Amino acid sequence: MISTKCIIPILLSVLMANYTYSQTPTMSKAPALTEGTPESVGMSSSRIARIDQMCQEAVENSDVPGIVALVARRGKIVYHKAFGQAKPSGESLERDDIFRIASQSKAITSTAVMMLWEEGLFQLDDPVSKYIPEFANPQVLSSFRYSDTSYTTVPADKEITIRHLLTHTSGIGYGIIDGDERFKMIYGKAGITDLFTTEPVTIKQSVLKLAKLPLHHNPGEKFTYSEGLDVLGYFIEVMSGLSFDEFLRTRLFEPLGMHDTYFYLPREKSARLVAVQKQEGGQWMQFPVTFYDTDYPIKGARTFYSGGAGLSSTVKDYATFLQMYLNGGALNGVRILSRTTIEAILSGQVGDLLGIERNYGLAFGLTTPEGAAKGGNASAGTFDWGGYFNTQYFADPKEQLIGIIFKQTQGPVGDQTRWKFRILAEQAIDD
Repeated sequence: MISTKCIIPILLSVLMANYTYSQTPTMSKAPALTEGTPESVGMSSSRIARIDQMCQEAVENSDVPGIVALVARRGKIVYHKAFGQAKPSGESLERDDIFRIASQSKAITSTAVMMLWEEGLFQLDDPVSKYIPEFANPQVLSSFRYSDTSYTTVPADKEITIRHLLTHTSGIGYGIIDGDERFKMIYGKAGITDLFTTEPVTIKQSVLKLAKLPLHHNPGEKFTYSEGLDVLGYFIEVMSGLSFDEFLRTRLFEPLGMHDTYFYLPREKSARLVAVQKQEGGQWMQFPVTFYDTDYPIKGARTFYSGGAGLSSTVKDYATFLQMYLNGGALNGVRILSRTTIEAILSGQVGDLLGIERNYGLAFGLTTPEGAAKGGNASAGTFDWGGYFNTQYFADPKEQLIGIIFKQTQGPVGDQTRWKFRILAEQAIDD
């Protein structure tokens, strides 16, 4: 029989573990998103109706096969509609259909990193090699021979830090979608898994291969869109002791009520996955298998948790995630991040590496005052990004406005809805 003296310490340790590894309640008044009328939050119904016309025309003109769009202000969803088809077979698109959000995964991964940072486990300017030793002593590409893909390197002038990985300034490339043909060849030869796969690969396996490869440039020197967020997905596994999938599910998605966001969809939700379509001969067709199978969220080994591109979600779930940011890190009685951490995440981190109209924080692209003054980019401080399969979002903290527009295409399209939607959402403000 175990004595009471033994039981109490055990119970205390369990309680402390649950406290440490669970999100905390909050005193902040940060309710979950609910539906409301445009006028209840200072917006015009007649002006929001212009989004209907834009979406209908885009579908009728075959610019896109289908659209789901959402606008929310001050915590109220005032517009949430679906247009067109979900699949080449002609099935109507529904508001709660699930889309591959690709690079919109990056902000979620960055948020998870900052959740662990808040626990005091590391500093942002720590070298990643402190936690993943294979990244020690990085090398920069010096010369490359196309005939046999051999290359030479020189030592980088500094180690890659967590901040470099968050801000795409590490010098790591992006393989198959890299703008530099040399890195496409180097990554391909090394067997790096880019973006998505149905093969039985893990992020650990791919990241440890990546650690051996040369960089585009010295860390911190330039902004190079990269697989750094996949590295951070594995970093999260190292620091938390959980699979990346489990960490996001238990620490972020379940607390926020994001019940339709996954790396791999449960079988019962697979029918809600929107098809990736391409235009051919004026018709929308299923996008074929290329270096990946577009049905990766429902097929194959289901083991590759890509922090840079692997998630699928709905517009409502992603709006919930963005609303947590507009609320200063809390939603529906749960605090995910502190207000001060949110402020750091939404602060420019890369100087003028992206020019004067854009900056990049610790999770998102940012509109600068110069970008806002140009028009069409929302207020200064607006944060945004998009995904490989034609999905986009923005959140304007000044106006407390969220706009999300999801399509699901690959290949050339005549789609102009990305920039039009932001203008139409902002012009509907009427207070």
